[in-house]
Amino acid sequence: MESQNKAEEKSFFGAQAKADKYDVFSAASNQRIIQSFADLSGLEAGALVADLGCGSGAFTTLLQDRGYQSVGLDLSEDLLHRGTEHYPGVAFVTGDVEALPFPDGALDGILLSGIIHHLPDPMACANEVFRVLKPGGSFVAFDPNRLNPFMYLYRDRSSPFYSNVGVTANERPVIPSHVAKVFRSAGLSATSDFIADLHYQYVASGKVRWALPIYNFLSSTLFRPRFMARFGAFVLTSGRKP
Repeated sequence: MESQNKAEEKSFFGAQAKADKYDVFSAASNQRIIQSFADLSGLEAGALVADLGCGSGAFTTLLQDRGYQSVGLDLSEDLLHRGTEHYPGVAFVTGDVEALPFPDGALDGILLSGIIHHLPDPMACANEVFRVLKPGGSFVAFDPNRLNPFMYLYRDRSSPFYSNVGVTANERPVIPSHVAKVFRSAGLSATSDFIADLHYQYVASGKVRWALPIYNFLSSTLFRPRFMARFGAFVLTSGRKP
């Protein structure tokens, strides 16, 4: 099993926390993700939901606003400190998605906030998701899709146009079928859905920042037809514990 470099993740996101540039999606896109979580998980208000890889807590607080009992977890203490500053009414805990600090069967739901593509091998994380979910509990993960041409060309290390600006060496866009297979291997059901129109408001590289409006427009139009959906920029992997 290939391991994630934890020290590198902490160092990278510590710098992001200092710059306060972690929340990269528009407010409408953040709401779209939370709506997708609600739709795919089927969880009602009051359910206990952990936001894994929560960063500075944007999705954790939106889950709370939807009526869930939410707790955010992240490896970076610096990002969590930023989260407590921005969202003082939200619960946060430092932790590793490969060794979660929750008891067996403690959670109704889990949102994996762009964390799977940071794991060279997500099997340990999937096993932990299975362990901490209650029977019938749901999970939803969202990650950049390697089948999307923009994500592949700009963010996959095998691409001749790959840029490592603003990412860690652990990161790589995911292959949807592979992620679903890993969660099934952990004992969960798993299906893949796709989102094409999540709009960025910030990227680290100043060389491409000017192109964000163009990218946002193309991403939301080219992959809207049903036959193009699987090439959307982000994949949503979701399922339940039996």
